[in-house]
Amino acid sequence: MAFVDEARIYAESGKGGDGVIRWLRTKETARGGPSGGDGGKGGDVVLVGVRDLAALAHYRYEKKFHAENGEAGKGELKHGKNGEDVLLKVPVGTLVCIKETGDEYEITKEDERIVLFRGGYGGLGNARFKSSTHQNPFERTVGKECKGGNIELTLKIIADAGFIGLPNAGKSSLLNALTRAKSKVGDYPFTTLAPNLGDFYGRILADIPGLIEGASSGRGLGIKFLKHVERTGILLHLVSADTDDPIKAYGEVHKEIESFGHGLVNKREIIVLSKTDLVTSEEREERVKSLAKETGREVLSVSIEEPQSLKIFSDHLTKILSKE
Repeated sequence: MAFVDEARIYAESGKGGDGVIRWLRTKETARGGPSGGDGGKGGDVVLVGVRDLAALAHYRYEKKFHAENGEAGKGELKHGKNGEDVLLKVPVGTLVCIKETGDEYEITKEDERIVLFRGGYGGLGNARFKSSTHQNPFERTVGKECKGGNIELTLKIIADAGFIGLPNAGKSSLLNALTRAKSKVGDYPFTTLAPNLGDFYGRILADIPGLIEGASSGRGLGIKFLKHVERTGILLHLVSADTDDPIKAYGEVHKEIESFGHGLVNKREIIVLSKTDLVTSEEREERVKSLAKETGREVLSVSIEEPQSLKIFSDHLTKILSKE
């Protein structure tokens, strides 16, 4: 199933059931006192947080949702049945906007529930209008109308660490090596068209699609994936060791992070010199020192082709994440 991180749907609560006019009937009289019951309440539209990043895929084809209407009241003072709620399951990390009002909500934890639209209240039956001076009321009220609107759902992945960098910096390959995430790997730009996730000893690692110059203004994959970086705890900025100018490669992506704003530049960022098997040990050391000096950041190095290098990096990353 394709990864879906945005969806637009329409949802509507249930209408309240009408109150009714009814009368008690006995053997002695054709019509006794008022006995009309109240209508049931309409169902609500409720968001529910789930631990399923693929949950928004459900809304690719089904776009309209309606909670059940409340049942009309009955005789003998019987209350109409309340309508069933409609539950909209969304992944943890989903932002919700009701387009007509601009109201915004956020699902931040599993099983969290937010009522978007409340169902209409049921109407009153004629028994409600009986009084000492009004013994045979013919009054009743109808149920309240439903409420609804167009809803925009946007998933912003919450990950402990996210791999960023230019296309082909080795993000997918490193994620696969660390977590067996089985994300797509290729030697051409934009292999990753959606964030891939992996479990790293209970921590979530995210492979954020490659950023290019102008991404913050919409070029390439643009803002569509920059938004995922917002919810990432640590940024692991991969720079390929075989690139002609590692400092320039780093600066190109970091510039987009700064331009995007939203506090990304304040996140902890660790540079990872990747694909070090493609250069000599002397070149690797020189590039690690150069990146550290020019950026002032911690610089790690790794090659997934060298088991010892991968283990050292894995152990170091474990320590880093355990302190966050």
